[in-house]
Amino acid sequence: MVAESDGPEDRKPQTDEARSAFTPPSGVEQPPLPEDDHPTSEFALPEGLSTEQPAEPEGSAFDLPGGTTPGAAGGRGPSHAYTPARGVPVIRLNKEAPWQDRMRTLLRMPSGERPVPERVQRHDDQGPAVPRVLDLTLRIGELLLAGGEGAEDVEAAMFAVSRAYGLDRCEPTVTFTLLSISHQPSLVDDPVTASRTVRRRGTDYTRLSAVYTLIDDITTEDTDVTLEEAYRRLAEIRRNRHPYPGWALTVSSGLLAGAASVLVGGGVVVFAAAALGAMLGDRLAWLCAGRGLPEFYQFVVAAMPPAAMGVALTLLGPHVSWEGRPSAVITGGLFALLPGRALVAGVQDGLTGYYITAAARLLEVMYFFIAIVVGVLLVLYLGVQLHAQLTPEAALHSDVRPVAQTLAAVTLSFAFAILLQQDRSTVLMVSLNGGVAWIVYAAMHDVGGISPVASTAVAAGLVGLFGQLFSRYQFASALPYITAAIGPLLPGSATYFGLLGFAQNEAARGLASLSQAVALALAIAVGVNLGGEIARLFLTVPGAAQASSRRAAKRTRGF
Repeated sequence: MVAESDGPEDRKPQTDEARSAFTPPSGVEQPPLPEDDHPTSEFALPEGLSTEQPAEPEGSAFDLPGGTTPGAAGGRGPSHAYTPARGVPVIRLNKEAPWQDRMRTLLRMPSGERPVPERVQRHDDQGPAVPRVLDLTLRIGELLLAGGEGAEDVEAAMFAVSRAYGLDRCEPTVTFTLLSISHQPSLVDDPVTASRTVRRRGTDYTRLSAVYTLIDDITTEDTDVTLEEAYRRLAEIRRNRHPYPGWALTVSSGLLAGAASVLVGGGVVVFAAAALGAMLGDRLAWLCAGRGLPEFYQFVVAAMPPAAMGVALTLLGPHVSWEGRPSAVITGGLFALLPGRALVAGVQDGLTGYYITAAARLLEVMYFFIAIVVGVLLVLYLGVQLHAQLTPEAALHSDVRPVAQTLAAVTLSFAFAILLQQDRSTVLMVSLNGGVAWIVYAAMHDVGGISPVASTAVAAGLVGLFGQLFSRYQFASALPYITAAIGPLLPGSATYFGLLGFAQNEAARGLASLSQAVALALAIAVGVNLGGEIARLFLTVPGAAQASSRRAAKRTRGF
C-alpha cells in the first residue's frame, strides 16, 4: 500500500511529457495568477475600446423626422434609413393650391418619397390605357414647349396629366427639342417610354392659355375629362385660328416701334418713320418666311428697313428744317426685334437647373441677336460711306417727359401683347403692368440717379411678381402677363450705340455698349425670375410643413 504524501515534491509531474509546453522553466519568474478561474474569451474587447458609436457631426438626407433612432426610445442619436415604428409620415398636398405648385413640389421630391397618386379621372375595370395617356401627355407638353413655356413648367404639366389619369412612377424629361416620359408599372415590370420631337415653334398665347385650361380641368376632381374628350379638346386647340389677322400684327409691329422711339426721346416725325420702317421689315420677314428661309435671315431682313429709315432721315436733315433724332428711329425698330421672350425663358431654365435647355435657348437668342447686328450694320456701313452724320454722342432719352413716356410704355406693351397673340382679356392688364414697370424704372434711373442695370432689375422683378400673382388668380400661365410687360425695358438704345460704334471702326466703344445691352438683358431675365420666386414665397406652398423636416426634398442642386 502506497502512503499518500502532501509534500510539494509529490505534486510535481515526474516526466517531461506531463509538463505543459507553455509552463515557464525552473528559475524563471512565474506570471501572476488570474483573479478568477474563468478563462478570457477571444471575443472580449481589449482595454481602451468602447462599444458606443460617435455622434454624427451633421444630419443626413436620410434622417428620420426628429432625429430619433429606432430602438432608442425618446433618444437623439445617429439616424439610419429604417422605417419608424409609427410608419413613414404621409405627404398631403393642398388641393386648393394651383396644380403648378402641387406638381413642382412632387417633382422636387425623390421618386421614392412621392405619395401615391389619387386617380382624378375615372377608367374602366382594366385601368388606364398607358400608351394613350403617355401620348396625350407628350402632345400637351409639345404645345407648351412650342409656345415658349419654361422647361420646369412643361414637366409640371406633363406630371400633372399623367398622375390625374392614375399613372404612378412617371418621370417626364424636357429638353429644347425633345420630350420624353417614362412609366414603370411596378418594380418587376419593364418601363414604358415614349418621346416626341418639337419641330415648329410659334407664339400664340391664346393657344397656351387654352392648354392650361385643359390641364386645369384634367387635374380637377369635379370635372370628368375622359381620354377621348381630352383628345378632342386638344385637337380643337391645335386647329383654332389665331385671334388677330395678319394686318393687325403688321400694324402692331409699327405701333410698337413708334412707341419705343417716343420712349427714347423721339417726336411725331420719328414715330411715323419708325412705324413705317418696322411695318416694312415685318412684311419682308413674312415674305422670307413664305419662301422657306430660316429665321436667321428673316431677322436680318426685318432689321434693315428701320435702320434705312434712320439713315435716310439723317441724310435729309441738313436739307430740311427739321430737328429730330434719327437714331431713335433705329432704336424703335430694334425694340420690335429683340428676342426678349426667348431670353427670359432661357435664363429661367438655367436658374431652375435645366442647363441643357437653357444653353439651347440662349444659343438661339445669340443667333437672333447676331442676325439683328448683321442687318443693322449693313445699313449703317452704307450710311457711313454716304457721310451720314450718325452721332453717337447725341444721347437718347436726355429729356424727361413723364406723361408722354408712360403713355408710350403702355402703348408699347399693348402692341407687344397683340404680336404675342394674347387673349383679349389679358391685353389691358399686361399693358398696365408695362406702364408700372416703366414708371419704376424712370423713378429710379431718371429721378434717383441709380444705374440702369439695377433699375431694370427692380422693374423686371415687379413685372415678374405681378405676373405670377395674376396667373395664380386666373390659374393660367404667367407668360401672357410678363412677356409683353418687359417690352419697355428692352435694351434697344444700348444695342444701337454698340452697333454704331462697330460701324464707325470704334470697336472699344461698341463693345462697351453691347456689354451694357447684355447686362440689361440679363437683369431683365433674372429680375423676372426672382419676382416669380418672391410671389411663391408670399403664397401657401403645398407640402411646406413636411418639406421643412425633409432634407431630401430640398431644391438645391450640385451638392
